[in-house]
This record gives sequence, structure tokens and C-alpha cells, in this order.
Amino acid sequence: MSISKLFMACSLALASLSLAAGAHAAAETTTPVKKTVKKSTKAAKKAAAKADETPKAPDEEADEPVVTDSAVTEFDCELGNKITIYANTTDESHIALRWKKRLHRLTRVGTTTGAQRFENKLYGLIWIGIPAKGMLLDSKLNRQLANECRNAEQLKPVTTSEAEPSSTKITIQ
Repeated sequence: MSISKLFMACSLALASLSLAAGAHAAAETTTPVKKTVKKSTKAAKKAAAKADETPKAPDEEADEPVVTDSAVTEFDCELGNKITIYANTTDESHIALRWKKRLHRLTRVGTTTGAQRFENKLYGLIWIGIPAKGMLLDSKLNRQLANECRNAEQLKPVTTSEAEPSSTKITIQ
């Protein structure tokens, strides 16, 4: 049973006890019982309404994350798609991902390959980042949303150093 339901049950029990005590006192003073009952019922309703107004904990997957003080990385994907990732240096287990004008919070999932994998199970989004590229998947529809996503550093051409030989000879001794 949740705390809010327990609080509601206690407040209703308290209201019914005060109704009974008020009715008993009203019978002794010859005051009409109906007036006392109406007043107590209104008080119980107000108390119940205040109990329902307690703030709820934010849903990490549904609510948009706060991206202030985050490192921003923009990705250009095939077919003209764009993805922006906001990474907070103090929280490496989550990222915020902007896709189609919506900001999603994704949680890191461990992998055996060393790839960076982040998921939002509510929306079915999966971001997989490897050194060469990234891709966004939809696990609910089992399809790719964006592929060949590269940031500015990944778009740079790969150059080899001049000190490194173009072919390597293997000598057996």
C-alpha cells in the first residue's frame, strides 16, 4: 500500500471518528445532527484534497531532463537526421538525447563489447555509440531511427603518421 493511500485511509478514519464524536456531543446539546455531519464531511473532503496535492516524484524516463551545465555533442546522421546529446560530467550513467524536437533521458546499460549503450524503456529508444559512429534504435517498433551518426570529430578524415610505415614486414628468427 502506498504512503498516500495509507494517509488517505487514516484521514478518513479520523474524520469518521470526529463525526461520531460530533454526533454524540450534538445529541447531548440538542443541536441538529445534520449540521454537524455536513461540517465534518466538508472538513474531511478538504483534508482528503490536501492529501492528494502532495508533490509526486519525477518520472526519470517520462519527464524532460535538465540540460544546464552539460557538454553538448551534435551528430549528423544519414538522411539528414540530427541528434544532440547532452552529457553531464557528474552523472555518467545518464545522457539526454534530443530527437525530433523532444528531449529524452537515457540510462547507461553495460555491454561486453565496450560500446556505449543508453536506453529509455518507456519510449523504447536505444542509443549505441562506438568510436566510428552512433545509431538510434526504436525497440518497440524494432527498427533504426537514425544510422551513421557522426559528430564533428568522427567526420574528420583519418590520417596516418609519416613515421609509421605503410607496410609492415614480419621477420621470423
